[in-house]
Amino acid sequence: MKKQWVKAIAGGLILAGCTVGPDYHKPKEWTPKQWQPQSQQTTSKVLSVPTQQAPDPKWWSVFHDKELTALEERLAYQNLDILQAAERLAVSRGQLLLAGAERFPDLAAYGSYSYTQFSTKQMQYILKHVAESAKNTPIGEMISSQASDATIPLLNRWQDGLRASWEVDLWGRVRRQYEAAKAYMRATREEQRGVLIARQAELASDYIALRNMQEQLRIIKANRDTAAELLKLSESRYKTGLVSRLDVESARSELERTGALIPQQEQQIAMQMNAIALLMGAPPGSLDAELQRTSTIPLVPPSPPIGVPSELAQRRPDIREAEAELHAVTAEVGQAMADFYPKVVIDAGFGFQSFSFRDLGFWNARAWNVGPSITLPIFQGGRLVGQLRMKKAAQRAAALHYRKTVLNAWREVSNALVAYQAEQRRNQNLKAQYEANTRALGLAWSRYRNGLQNYLTVLDAQRRVLQSQTELAVSTATVSDDLVRLYNALGGGWQRVLP
Repeated sequence: MKKQWVKAIAGGLILAGCTVGPDYHKPKEWTPKQWQPQSQQTTSKVLSVPTQQAPDPKWWSVFHDKELTALEERLAYQNLDILQAAERLAVSRGQLLLAGAERFPDLAAYGSYSYTQFSTKQMQYILKHVAESAKNTPIGEMISSQASDATIPLLNRWQDGLRASWEVDLWGRVRRQYEAAKAYMRATREEQRGVLIARQAELASDYIALRNMQEQLRIIKANRDTAAELLKLSESRYKTGLVSRLDVESARSELERTGALIPQQEQQIAMQMNAIALLMGAPPGSLDAELQRTSTIPLVPPSPPIGVPSELAQRRPDIREAEAELHAVTAEVGQAMADFYPKVVIDAGFGFQSFSFRDLGFWNARAWNVGPSITLPIFQGGRLVGQLRMKKAAQRAAALHYRKTVLNAWREVSNALVAYQAEQRRNQNLKAQYEANTRALGLAWSRYRNGLQNYLTVLDAQRRVLQSQTELAVSTATVSDDLVRLYNALGGGWQRVLP
């Protein structure tokens, strides 16, 4: 008999190598035939051209801004979204541990004591029926005469021992479950990397926006000083009778208009610093002293390295996350298919049982059991069929999601490259416009001093200078921000910095 059980268990172990359901195969990577956008203006000199050299994972260092670099280095350990993603990864690792535990036998030690009073009426009823079945025999007559007086005493019941159970994974249900949990954990890890990259890019964009606002505040203050000089000049010329009162009041109005822009700009700067503080997991105002240090807009390098875009699938966490989710749902299809087959569990136990504690340790008080239990689903009301259809539909949806994620990634890279080049050409035009307006203002002011021009011409020239100077500062910041968006689209920045 024991040999038969050994053969049955050995056969189960052999069959445990069978796994139903589809095996996962990594999707074929797709890349466009051409990734470098063609410039529409071949005669325009592009100041900064991305190269296919291997990029530094710490891509923000290309700006050579010490403050930005310091903030980015601290971000991974202070941003609350990144820390939350790290905790979600810890939860996923715990789920993987739970799924992996089912691959091994469940072994537990037990011990119990009970002070039990069994039902005397039940025993008398049983003895009565035993006596009737043995009627007209000495034993039957003896049991019949004593049945009504039989009692069961209070019993002390002692037990201890070991219990074990193990599911023989004949069809790969447990293996598919572990495979799915492992893939989901990988997807959670990629989600954490995606959060890190997004927050790195957001911090760089907010920092560039802050420097842009501070530069615009400097421009406004410089124009306010210029307006104040024009007001003094107008008052001086008015006293000598060279101009009318209209020029004085126009100059005063321009000075007040320019000064009114300062509080609004300072408000935007304060709000932007609070946004950076939130990204850094710090209370409002805590980084003001650090961020108020004089600094210019970070400028782009002549040749920023971006690597080979064909490596996008290995670098972008959202593509890697979508691929891991596809792997997980494919494994869940096999798990759902395995539920249609018999489930075999081997239970075993060994211990001691006695009505006396003194007898508990004797060998003849031992008790043991071993044997398989088989569960075969016969009627489930369509639950298993519905579950299998749901998992197959989820697999098809995950495949489409993966394809869409890849296409969207390439779209973002292409758009970022186009925007980066186009904004640089626009920046050149704005720079030329600002220089022309500056020369025009100088000429208008010189002619006004010599009495050859009225103040309205000077005022108009000054406003054009302020507008073009502001647009140039915004464009310079936009070029740097477009490079940040390009690095974000390429999926860099998580390789070295992770909590």
